[in-house]
Amino acid sequence: MANPANPLIIQSDRTLLMDVHAEGAEEARSAIMPFAELVKSPEHIHTYQITPLSLWNAASAGLSPQDIQRVLEAYSRYPVPRNILEGFADTMARYGKIKLVAPEHPPQQAPEQAPPQAVPQQTASQAGTGPGSNSATTPAECSAGAQTDTLLLLCESEPIRAEVAAAKSLAKYLIPDGPAFRLKLVDRGTVKRELIKLGWPVQDLAPLAAGEPLEINFRTTTSGGKPFAPRDYQVEAARSVVGDGGPGSGFGVVVLPCGSGKTVVGMTVMTMLKTNTLILTTNVAAVHQWIDELLDKTDLTAEQIAEYTGDEKSVAPVTVATYQILTWRPNKDADFPHFKLFRERAWGLIIYDEVHMLPAPVFRVTAELQAVRRLGLTATLVREDGAEDAVFSLVGPKRYDVPWKDLEAKGWIAEALCTEIRLDLPEQLKIPYAVANQRAKYRIASENPLKIAVVQQLIENHPEDRILVIGQYLSQLSELARILKVPLITGQTPHAEREVIYHRFKQGELRLIVVSKVANFAIDLPDASMAIQVSGSFGSRQEEAQRLGRILRPKNRNSYFYTIVSRFTVEEEFAANRQKFLAEQGYKYTIQHWTEDELS
Repeated sequence: MANPANPLIIQSDRTLLMDVHAEGAEEARSAIMPFAELVKSPEHIHTYQITPLSLWNAASAGLSPQDIQRVLEAYSRYPVPRNILEGFADTMARYGKIKLVAPEHPPQQAPEQAPPQAVPQQTASQAGTGPGSNSATTPAECSAGAQTDTLLLLCESEPIRAEVAAAKSLAKYLIPDGPAFRLKLVDRGTVKRELIKLGWPVQDLAPLAAGEPLEINFRTTTSGGKPFAPRDYQVEAARSVVGDGGPGSGFGVVVLPCGSGKTVVGMTVMTMLKTNTLILTTNVAAVHQWIDELLDKTDLTAEQIAEYTGDEKSVAPVTVATYQILTWRPNKDADFPHFKLFRERAWGLIIYDEVHMLPAPVFRVTAELQAVRRLGLTATLVREDGAEDAVFSLVGPKRYDVPWKDLEAKGWIAEALCTEIRLDLPEQLKIPYAVANQRAKYRIASENPLKIAVVQQLIENHPEDRILVIGQYLSQLSELARILKVPLITGQTPHAEREVIYHRFKQGELRLIVVSKVANFAIDLPDASMAIQVSGSFGSRQEEAQRLGRILRPKNRNSYFYTIVSRFTVEEEFAANRQKFLAEQGYKYTIQHWTEDELS
């Protein structure tokens, strides 16, 4: 029954508006998250969207259209539009019409599964003995499923089978085999992704591999002697992926802001499943940070953890590798020699750090890992190439997210003050800019020489802050580093040198460094409290989220995020896209206009 005091306003286009100040808003948010995607979360009204992907995710978790209808009616402020309810059953019914199975194990009726919000609560230590041991499959089944090199695709009806057979995008992967189709194991993920594009989400009934066991627990105090326990939302996020061990659990993506401890979420899942784990991340610095965190906060020994990078290639029960080493090959026609890492051990869990950066070749190999528990970690699922469905198909659906501002309000991440500073191009650049092509226009605007004076003024205005100057173009960054007399970190900086600079920054020996986009991802600089962005990647929302995240680690002070933009240029247009993203996340974004006279 609709109630004017309820928090949800449900619109006929399947958007849900959440009044965060209304009574029951938190309860409503938990209830809708299994079937609705958070779109934006400014101060007062959060927007969610019900999409085919979100409904299929709900169906895979055991929810029915009637369950969704009950939730919407319970929290809606006004009568629920009938047209959106009528479409839920048709959309959700498409899930499970096509099943993917190992030939040795024909599909059986899956037990009825409770919705995610009904999973019994338990402590992190209790969870460590639960989902990992209560798997719906035995080790023998897992082994058999993992060893077969083919799979069967089963269609519920002949019309569906005919549609699949007629799909040109699937022709080279599927071989008719009686009423089913046979496919190579290596094509598993590709077929699932192509089918979801056609509107047919595949119910993957292949068993999940238990993996080789590994005892791993959190320390109660870190190696440095500080008390430690995972935060409540980190445990909730881990539980949302691990689930109850039944069908549809054990894989998925956790979306949390930079600075909120996604690494701890990954380690919490490891303590729950207690199995050999492969961790994939974006660069060598991130590899070392994962290893340091594992040694600092868990009872793993150095001998149980290995690094697999361009510098060192070893394998242990917990192995941390870079995407770059996995995607290296001698030439574009050669195989990827380091893909063998995926078969080096009986992995029971694979963690994809910064999963939104997953490279296309690794997408391909994850097709072989659908029987392994998978966790994706990211601050944003936004991909500028629009390939979010690939993450959904190959790693798993989004299982958990929380608005940035919620964690900020609770003190888990710092409050950020975002400012865009606009200034004119110098007179001598206005004509070259006017006659340049679009890409050249962007570079001329980005490398506006007046930005150097703005950077110097901002640094002078913030004498107590630890500052990152971040940019896109190396010539611009080199000039800034020379004038400011500070270190510069780019993709060409040797890893050993990078880590020395990061260490000096953490220790307070440096309060300012200049960094290229290599610092966008997975770099832990907890004392950074200010970022100055002098240029970026054509308005990338993904990049904006990552750069802001560099300064969101909790500290007893506000954080400052400045973006310097050339006025009346294409850079201003791209900046508007980034600004919109921040506003949608709930950050107030002020605009200042500086003149050349003010800088002289």
